[in-house]
Amino acid sequence: MNLVIDIGNTLIKYAVFENRRIIYDHSFESGLFLSNIKELFEKYPRINHAIISSVGKLDRKERDVVALFCRVHVLTSQSKVPFKNSYATPTTLGVDRIALATAAYYQNTRGNTLVIDAGTCITYDMVNNAGEYVGGAISPGIRMRYNAMHNQTAGLPLLEPEELLDFIGNSTESCMHSGVINGVAQEVDGVIDQYQSRFQDLTVILTGGDSHFFAKRLKNTIFANSKFLLEGLNCLLEYNTN
Repeated sequence: MNLVIDIGNTLIKYAVFENRRIIYDHSFESGLFLSNIKELFEKYPRINHAIISSVGKLDRKERDVVALFCRVHVLTSQSKVPFKNSYATPTTLGVDRIALATAAYYQNTRGNTLVIDAGTCITYDMVNNAGEYVGGAISPGIRMRYNAMHNQTAGLPLLEPEELLDFIGNSTESCMHSGVINGVAQEVDGVIDQYQSRFQDLTVILTGGDSHFFAKRLKNTIFANSKFLLEGLNCLLEYNTN
């Protein structure tokens, strides 16, 4: 059994894999890490390898706690990857994007794949049909846009994301929701169009915690997979331990 741990900006997610299939996954806030890990290994004592991916600073005690139970690989820019990395600054490429590119490579090895991850930021990552990671883009995420409007103006409220009834807002709040949710949907569709004009037979994977807010608004065909990053981490764990 493998354990993959994704330490994000707001939540920690983990999943247990057996024969490359997720048999258990869970997410929680960072302060609950130690108790959750202990309970996990009590439930799945046959876990023998783990990988930890952290977009922020990894607390050493978190790694050490997991290492009490199994062998641990901490994902970094120095980890082995199955694809050709053509990023101009590979040491600055986020480990979350490395995992997404890996999942794209294994799912569509001989095809062109664009992965869109809607989280704290919206990231776009492209792996071409030669197995080459060519880069992508980073854009403000949904909550970041709400926060920016509130923090950088005098009168706009701080809102939580919600579904749109109409793209034309008829109040300040509904106008803000339209600007964010509809704006992101238009952005994502536009970016997909750009990639489709350059890469033939493009497969688009949509993932991330906020993807449901705009997935149904997209004009382009996409494949939604909320576990895509976790699957990529498991592939990387096996690639770095075999």
